[in-house]
Amino acid sequence: MAIKVLICDDSKFARRQLARAIPKHWDVEIQFAEDGQQALDLIRQGRFDVTFLDLNMPVLDGYQAMQAIRDEDLQTMVIVVSGDVQHEARTRMLQLGALDFIAKPVNSQKLTSLLQQFGLYDGNAIGRELPQEDDDELQDRLDIYRELINVAMGQAGDKLAQVLGEFIHLPIPNVNQIASSELSMAIAEIQHNSYVSAVSQGFVSAGIKGEALVIFNDTDFGNLVRLLKYKSQQLSEQLEIEALMDLSNILIGACLNGLSSQLDVSFSQNHPIILGRHCDLEQLLKSNVSRWNQVVAIEIGYSIDSHNVHFDLLLLFPQDAMDAMFDKLMLLNAEA
Repeated sequence: MAIKVLICDDSKFARRQLARAIPKHWDVEIQFAEDGQQALDLIRQGRFDVTFLDLNMPVLDGYQAMQAIRDEDLQTMVIVVSGDVQHEARTRMLQLGALDFIAKPVNSQKLTSLLQQFGLYDGNAIGRELPQEDDDELQDRLDIYRELINVAMGQAGDKLAQVLGEFIHLPIPNVNQIASSELSMAIAEIQHNSYVSAVSQGFVSAGIKGEALVIFNDTDFGNLVRLLKYKSQQLSEQLEIEALMDLSNILIGACLNGLSSQLDVSFSQNHPIILGRHCDLEQLLKSNVSRWNQVVAIEIGYSIDSHNVHFDLLLLFPQDAMDAMFDKLMLLNAEA
């Protein structure tokens, strides 16, 4: 009898990628869910032997879905598959009853070993077909961009969590194609504070270039400095600049490393520059926005809820760079 498998992820690309990573000869019947609520509805309707569960999803996230599975004693073995690789994320899900936790992008050999370890797969050769989903070329491409950034964002969050000793709340990345004239409006929607400080850093690889912009709320900045545990906690101009650079280097460097590992490229990074300190957001953008023209803007809003701290990482790519990343990723997936 086929093993019933549920793959729950808000990204169609991630669902397909995981389905392809499952051993080709595993006798399984696969179904998909796009968020935690859909997964719970399907699990309640019929038994699923194994559920692969993402963490960062709309409607109901992985933590909430796992809590419901535990509270209702729903009979399914849960394996978490997430780009959020923070130690606390893993610990929380295992404490809630997850069988194991694996990082995105999924390595098929590691997944096979895990399934064998838990007695779920014995290597018997039985063919199977993957379920089909409707295609929308534009939405599928944006979905692939979002999942690519989701994995990189998770690695940056993990690095920051290690440095600060705090759990970093990770959102679902926002991906939008906009003109430079719309960039001010887009950033204003994610940054409601009147005064901000910001750092910018360019990066480039073969056929791919972009710019990272880290924006800090002035109201949260004192807490960020304290979290960095500098010897001196007395705010000064030098300490603020050091904190801006340190936090930006951590976020941007880890995020680019996450992109590099998925695309099999190496990025060269320009020296970071401070775009402005304690300045009006509109003024800051007005003096810099003309450099960006038509871009794909990817916004990631990080939060440290225990200290009420929020800051944003904005990745700006020209369309040709996004096309190059898409082609590179498709080639790597075809070869996998």
